[in-house]
Amino acid sequence: MFPVLSGRPRQDTAPPAAHPSGPAISAIGQALGILGDRWVLLILQRAFLLQVRTFAGWRDELGISESVLAARLKELVTHGIFTPVAYRDGRTRYEYRLTDAGLRLWRYLVAIYSWEHGWARRQGVVTLIHDRCGHGTRPYLTCGGCRDRMSARDTRTERGPLLSFARVGVPRHHRRTATPVRLPAGRLGSCPASMEILGDRWSTTVLAAAFLGVKRFVDFQTELGIAPSVLTDRLRRFCELGVLEAGVTRVYRLTDKGLAFFDVLALLTDWAQRELPAPDGSALVITHQSCGTPLRPVLRCDVCDGELERHGLSVEAPVPGPAGS
Repeated sequence: MFPVLSGRPRQDTAPPAAHPSGPAISAIGQALGILGDRWVLLILQRAFLLQVRTFAGWRDELGISESVLAARLKELVTHGIFTPVAYRDGRTRYEYRLTDAGLRLWRYLVAIYSWEHGWARRQGVVTLIHDRCGHGTRPYLTCGGCRDRMSARDTRTERGPLLSFARVGVPRHHRRTATPVRLPAGRLGSCPASMEILGDRWSTTVLAAAFLGVKRFVDFQTELGIAPSVLTDRLRRFCELGVLEAGVTRVYRLTDKGLAFFDVLALLTDWAQRELPAPDGSALVITHQSCGTPLRPVLRCDVCDGELERHGLSVEAPVPGPAGS
């Protein structure tokens, strides 16, 4: 089963701030800002899979600096994904437990896993097991209305009048550094291809814009309010990853590999609009065209077609190969 958390004592003793009093941008914009960071994704991954819930546990597991970890945990508490819980160990310390909203991110993380395994074709990482059928699974997205499999090509989107792209990229107190983050190796892997797409807020925002029909360099720049040098870097990296392809007139289109990332963004959108407060008129409506049902995403097992639930999943670590392999 996907566990909830357990771990070791935290070093500092002051809990972070509570949830902000009111929304300033769309729910999707907030979610892109919160989750568009590779360290945040790795913290959540370890929370779900290794039951880490303390400052020292994440620090030692990820090899992350204490200042960076403290900043990420503060944001996750501020946005209602973790809640600090005090306990006594000679002095008052805090551990971090996933809230109900945080626990519902399991589908988003599973979708990242599924895309990584389907398109990055990496070896030596965990296998996701569907306990009901006992088989390793690569989950796929279906419509909650008609139960049919869904893809980006099967949907239409309608933006609320206040969902302007200029409001999507929420400013962060920490920025992507010029030096790539050294991701931890080991039994869980780090989903490096997914991290290139979701690893910073501009990357996730550029990809979200591409899914909503933005294709030209000038339109990305105008809609996002992004610096030309930053946009050039993100588009170049997406083309190198095979997620976008560039035309001779600087028109960028999603490839099949990029379109397959729809599952991840659909689940992010669904989570954000259920869990985060936002102004009226800032929603994104995704409709499954074949049945006319607004998005209600359901993940199913590709072996038995059963609906997946958090408590019905487990992970199997890879079997180490022979020395020198």
